[in-house]
Amino acid sequence: MNPMGNKSQQSQIKRMLSACKYSTQGFKACYKSEAAFRLEVWLAVVLLPLGYFLGESSIEKVLLIAPIFVVLIVEMLNSAVEAVVDRIGTEKHELSGFAKDVASAAVAFSLILFLVTWSIILL
Repeated sequence: MNPMGNKSQQSQIKRMLSACKYSTQGFKACYKSEAAFRLEVWLAVVLLPLGYFLGESSIEKVLLIAPIFVVLIVEMLNSAVEAVVDRIGTEKHELSGFAKDVASAAVAFSLILFLVTWSIILL
């Protein structure tokens, strides 16, 4: 048995556990600090099972569920962009406004994707 292989495997498991810990911390921080994210999480709690049951085929189920996760992911990235911009400085700057506006537009597009997908499949 290779003792180095076992140690490497242990360090990989440790890294994965650390990554899970950091992900959980990020989710909690976003939930705590962002009202829009809290609303989207609670909508997801309702809409995920609804999407599963309303989809008539496996493909429809995936197409109804995936945009919900896209909205949550993009909202978290938007929050991260806002935090980084605010960390750099609170004074108005063209690039700061640009970054925040683009991140906000990404959230809007993810919501449009959700609405269009659900409308096409369910109407």
